[in-house]
Amino acid sequence: MDSDGTHEARGTRANQVPRPAGPSGDPAVPPVPPLPPGPPRSGEDPAGDPASAAPPPPPAVPPGGRSATAEWLDRPRPAAEPGIWRLGYRRPRPASTGERLSPVTLVGVAVPLVVGLLLWSLWRNGSIPYQWALLRLVTPDDWWWGGTLASPKGMEGAEARVVYDGVFFAVLVHSMGRLGSWGAVVRHTVTQRPQPARALVALIGALAALSLVFPDAFGAGWDALPVVGPLFSLIVLVTGGYDFFTSPWRTDALYAVITLLVVWPFARIGGWLPLLRDVLQARRAAAGPSDAVPPAALPPTQWPELREAGQRQAADTLTAEVAAGRMNDVDCARLRHAWRRARREGRLARFTDTVLRHGAAALTHPSGARDLPVRAARHDLLTGQVRIGRWADHERTPLAYRGAGAALGPDALGTSLLVVGPPGAGKTRHVTAPLVENLALHALTGACAVVAVGAAGAGLGPDDAFDVVVRIGDPRSVHDLDPYAGTDDPDEAAALLAEALAADLDSVGTQRAATALAQLLGPYRAVHGRFPTLPVLRELLDGDPAALTDLRAALAEDRHAAMRRELDARVRQSGTAGDPGPVLADRLALLDRPAFADFFGAGDDTIRPFSLRAVAHHPLRVRIDLPEHGHEEASRLLARLILAQFTAVARTAGRDHFACLVLDDATGTVTAGSVRRLQGLRARNAGVVLALRTVADVPEALHGPLYAAVGCRMALSGVTTWDGSRFAGAWGTEWVETRDVAQHTVFADQPMTRLLHALRKLVTGKAVTTEAVTVRQVERERWSASELAHEVPPGHAVLSLTTVEGEHAPPLLVDLRG
Repeated sequence: MDSDGTHEARGTRANQVPRPAGPSGDPAVPPVPPLPPGPPRSGEDPAGDPASAAPPPPPAVPPGGRSATAEWLDRPRPAAEPGIWRLGYRRPRPASTGERLSPVTLVGVAVPLVVGLLLWSLWRNGSIPYQWALLRLVTPDDWWWGGTLASPKGMEGAEARVVYDGVFFAVLVHSMGRLGSWGAVVRHTVTQRPQPARALVALIGALAALSLVFPDAFGAGWDALPVVGPLFSLIVLVTGGYDFFTSPWRTDALYAVITLLVVWPFARIGGWLPLLRDVLQARRAAAGPSDAVPPAALPPTQWPELREAGQRQAADTLTAEVAAGRMNDVDCARLRHAWRRARREGRLARFTDTVLRHGAAALTHPSGARDLPVRAARHDLLTGQVRIGRWADHERTPLAYRGAGAALGPDALGTSLLVVGPPGAGKTRHVTAPLVENLALHALTGACAVVAVGAAGAGLGPDDAFDVVVRIGDPRSVHDLDPYAGTDDPDEAAALLAEALAADLDSVGTQRAATALAQLLGPYRAVHGRFPTLPVLRELLDGDPAALTDLRAALAEDRHAAMRRELDARVRQSGTAGDPGPVLADRLALLDRPAFADFFGAGDDTIRPFSLRAVAHHPLRVRIDLPEHGHEEASRLLARLILAQFTAVARTAGRDHFACLVLDDATGTVTAGSVRRLQGLRARNAGVVLALRTVADVPEALHGPLYAAVGCRMALSGVTTWDGSRFAGAWGTEWVETRDVAQHTVFADQPMTRLLHALRKLVTGKAVTTEAVTVRQVERERWSASELAHEVPPGHAVLSLTTVEGEHAPPLLVDLRG
């Protein structure tokens, strides 16, 4: 795996995102130090170069078309609620059947309309009492003939009557609009429609309004509404004559202003300006990069973040690589992550130079891989999500989730995930395996380190998908597991071993076990410069006189005085009633078996030791196979040790990549210490996935703390009511609205009414009743224990999510087969 960062991805598997066509340019500088060498790849010579295999052929890009990577990169990823698959997501709209106009609303439109038409008809015929009194009051008397209501003498009176009609019409339209339910009708018929249907309906309404204002322009035979005439008459009265209209451009300007005033309300209702702005931006983006288009408005295939920072050459290079089909989704995500890191660390020039020289093959993972050999799940590396199913169309599912894809990513895994389901429910197939595959892809981008722990053959991924594969107890294993996690501190090493050996023993206690181990590990390291192998440590814990005497003699120098005191304290405690040494030695005997003779530092140089501390410094992909068959207790002890080591190394400062541990079977690993450490992982950019067959595999006293420590919880189909009660308690209750309908018999007081009721009962056979509806707000469990045990269909699960930013998704039903 010592590579120069330009190794080609292996395999020719077809996928919606094509494989890269091959490296371009010279080898690039690796982004991180070389990783520990991995096991031989299947089908390869262990001594050969994995990059010597012929690269896959470049994907076919149709002439004038776009590559599959470009199509994937430019697909919309709108912001959505936690757990929603964002790639191509569209928020569903409410059902139209639930938004029908009520009869009251229709009456509220019809009545004001009829009243308005009646008033306008009476006004036109002069049938309204004192119709002209206000006009005579505000105009000079010499405009009208004496003894008449409003007979004009000349031009001023005639034009004033036209203006008066227009003012009444405007007041009438405004009053009827305010009194009627026109706003509800407009929202129902226009504003609630999606674009461009909304704009089209508003355009039809605008044309209809213009035809009423300018009937001659549309060839209509009806009279025009009093809009143009009153405005022109008002101008005549203000200017004192018709000279204003001798200029054609003034008349045309007035017609244009009137048209804009009529169309303006319809433009606002139809959202014409936002629609036009979106269309123009889409056209500019489709036309390609231009100096006139701001970088932020460019599509992702144009790498706008690089252009905004002034790195146009690097952006053009990557744009050409995407268009030619020489990049896949891992390359795009890797270079985006490298760009953000280079910008944060002030290494823009180095990043640009590497990209210009190597293109899509720049800054590859130290393993040389640019993709996984096989993918079994759908991934979107730009959002970091893996799709695990589809949110069910259930009555409790909010509208935003119904029918949408269910997805998980580092933002949710950073709060840790607890999965509970019986054997055969699909924990590995539907949850842990897709998550491991997703995290392995993220590791290739440099944004993640993953440690997958399971039984041999658990299906967590092929060997080629990992950088390090540790097969404990298998003589063919290339790597060994360091039981001390590469630490030099005897107290830390003792604490890790004590968590694995004694955390589930109430008779010993973790603190006492850690003290006893530290009293042996410190002196031994002071003498030999390393920690003892597990067989040697077992002899020391057993109190073997020869081993303790030899170690005591080696500490004779004055510089080892402190270590002599530690060892003497251990010797004094050895053999007493409360000595934890024999119990720890018995636990170590589970690992001191012939099957593990070459492991835990006791083998030769052919097995390379691997320290879990490496995941804190490198984006490693690690798989650890536990010897489950015939060594169940040893496997549980090792799982506790790995969990303790991971939570210890995850606290390393300066790590900028996400670290995740996936325990395919977490039986026996949950202890009081591990629960405390789980709570601190969220702030350390790390998370743990715990899969359990039943909550009974966890001590009862830790049920509550465990559910409180993890932010994501999943109950698969088939859980028992006892397990369901724990989830129900963790998810709590919610307020819901209930409707109680009661049938009450009507007892009549009047003789005639009683006669009618008796006749109706004789005909129908039922007594006359009335319904009493009671609506209440009640508090109920989100999911009860019985519902989780009996109403979750096979292949489904109930999942709740919490992100590291604090966003929540309530427990919802998800179809893991969707």
